Amino acid sequence: MKRFKHLVIGGIQNKVFNLILAAVILMTAAGMGISVFYNQVLSQVVTESGEKQEKAITEITSSVMEQVVVQSLSRTNRTDAQIADTLFRTFRERVTFLGECAGKLLVHPEAYVAKPYAAPDPADDGTWKAKVIYAEGVQEDDPALVEKLGLLSNLSEMMVTMCPALGAANAYIALPEGAHLSVSDTSSSWFEDGNLRSYDPRTRIWYQQAVEAGKLIFTEGEWDANTGEYCVECAMPVYGPDGTLQAVVGMDCYLKEMQDMLQETTLTGEYQLMVNQNGHAVFLPLAEAFPMEPGDAQGDLREAKTELLAQIVRETLQGGAADGVRQGQLADGGYYIASNRIPTTGWVLLTAFSQETADIPTQMLQESNLRIQAEGVEAYQRESGKVRLQAIFVFLAVMAVTIGGAIVLGRRIVRPLNTITERISSMKEGNLEFRMEDTYRTGDEVEELAQSFATLSHKTMEYVETVRRVTTEKERIGAELSLATQIQASMLPHIVPAFPDRKEFDIFGSMDPAKEVGGDFYDYFLIDDDHLGMVIADVSGKGVPAALFMMASKIILQSIAMGGASPAEILERTNKAICSNNEAEMFVTVWLGILEISTGRLKAANAGHEYPVVKHPDGRYELYKDKHGFVIGGMDGVKYREYEILLQPGSKVFVYTDGVPEATNAEKELFGTDRMLEALNAAPADTPQEVLKLVRSAVDRFVLDAEQFDDLTMLCLDYKQREGESR
Repeated sequence: MKRFKHLVIGGIQNKVFNLILAAVILMTAAGMGISVFYNQVLSQVVTESGEKQEKAITEITSSVMEQVVVQSLSRTNRTDAQIADTLFRTFRERVTFLGECAGKLLVHPEAYVAKPYAAPDPADDGTWKAKVIYAEGVQEDDPALVEKLGLLSNLSEMMVTMCPALGAANAYIALPEGAHLSVSDTSSSWFEDGNLRSYDPRTRIWYQQAVEAGKLIFTEGEWDANTGEYCVECAMPVYGPDGTLQAVVGMDCYLKEMQDMLQETTLTGEYQLMVNQNGHAVFLPLAEAFPMEPGDAQGDLREAKTELLAQIVRETLQGGAADGVRQGQLADGGYYIASNRIPTTGWVLLTAFSQETADIPTQMLQESNLRIQAEGVEAYQRESGKVRLQAIFVFLAVMAVTIGGAIVLGRRIVRPLNTITERISSMKEGNLEFRMEDTYRTGDEVEELAQSFATLSHKTMEYVETVRRVTTEKERIGAELSLATQIQASMLPHIVPAFPDRKEFDIFGSMDPAKEVGGDFYDYFLIDDDHLGMVIADVSGKGVPAALFMMASKIILQSIAMGGASPAEILERTNKAICSNNEAEMFVTVWLGILEISTGRLKAANAGHEYPVVKHPDGRYELYKDKHGFVIGGMDGVKYREYEILLQPGSKVFVYTDGVPEATNAEKELFGTDRMLEALNAAPADTPQEVLKLVRSAVDRFVLDAEQFDDLTMLCLDYKQREGESR
């Protein structure tokens, strides 16, 4: 770029002027040449292109419309089938869960308290409540039946919660003795002439089909006699440990929304039909709107008069035509037909779309194209003469305006750019912020450039300040987490040896949290001179919330244990205390043992924790598969069982949290209990402290550098001798 006084050669101003001038000249010349050429051949081109365009529109539009119809029909039918399957699957999951809960109650009646139940009361209409109805001849005061109904009444609140959430009419538990525990928002329907009528669930089709199948079933759809709505019953049998039938649980699935969905499709040119597992059309008389031969809707559609329809229904029910769209003849013409199977019930959803309706856009487009072509030729011929004369005057005017505008525009662009350059060059340390000024407000890219510089400069200053604040806050949080880690470590036993004046036993524990603080804990303490308490537990969750819950659980367990209660009583009272104020809904698995030092008798109870490992003298470490109770904090009123292990001098007990067997290497393999037992048996005579180091080393060699997500906690007891003996 060179300057001669006020003239700049090679600068932006000169380049803008030359560029605009050259562009105008070239564009005008090209435009005039093209205009003359196309004016001569336009008539011939319009005629030929019109014919080709009409043919292409017909072919392309037909092909595109077919693809659109096929893709849209396939997607719509598949989506509707998935929606229906989701509804049925949700009912299946709820009924399965209800059956599992009923099974647990009936298999372990000693762990639950019977609750009262009542007969239907018309005053309860509109309120979801449980009620019991009996078959004719049933002895309502039979003690066994009363106890069974009392146990199952524990599920009433859960059933009340399930029904409105799913839009179900009712949920029920039918007993082979002839009693029926039902949850619904109507009670007056159970009365006739003011008297409570009898009801025998054993005669109902859902009861009989579930018992016959021996598993969860969906009945064929039917219209409900009370509500007039279409419904399907989902039911499953519940068996005892000996294989005897204990109950049949189920729910009524009302399909009002699905019926409305099929009704709405007939208004858009689509026709939908749902077929059940027996080949029968669902939602009559809506099925009569589907293009079928007369009488097909009332029979088995696998044998329909239209072979195409029968074939699609047969293949889809067998799972062979899923996600397919076929084209063929139905009752009144050609149709595109999509079919999808609903896996949960085995039903089929069909959607048909008329080929005649699909061809309408092509016909309309052809007519519109011919009209537009005719109007275009006429308008072009009329205006072409005017355009030629106007083009000459426009060219001269544009040339004059362009030359003057190029000069002014070039100067306007360059001046603020020079100012921006000078301002940026003057920025120094301590004055790094570029501010917007009126000089840069040009209303174009120059103003945007200046605004971008100003924004970037301001954000840079803010970023520097943010980095400073974040660094300070991070250091503060790090210091607090370090203090929390120290506090947590100080609450766990850490004196070695733990009881130097007691020669009868040796005990040692360790915890390595996955984060700064963890949810695992262990503890051991003398309840009195002859009883040693041992605890290991794993709190749900990680981090600070789990650590706080851990501290509270540890304090409660130890305080109750020091009162001299048995292991089962300690867990029951601890569970009650935690459940009474557990708004966070956290829980903890616990293994608790109390050793009678003088005899070697170890009484223990397990609340959902890992199996302990026991080594007897001259033996190997082996898993002791005790009976697990429910986790602490999961449900109030849980009962726990305790068991007893007689330890001989030389016996060892090793307990741990799931962080040991679930330690994972880079290949996502678990360490497992087999590797844990192998590590323990590598040196069975080691002290508890050496045992924990040995297991920890084996875990570290297995996981190497793989990141771990669970705390790793272990506790080992070495029973050396009985009180008064010497070794």
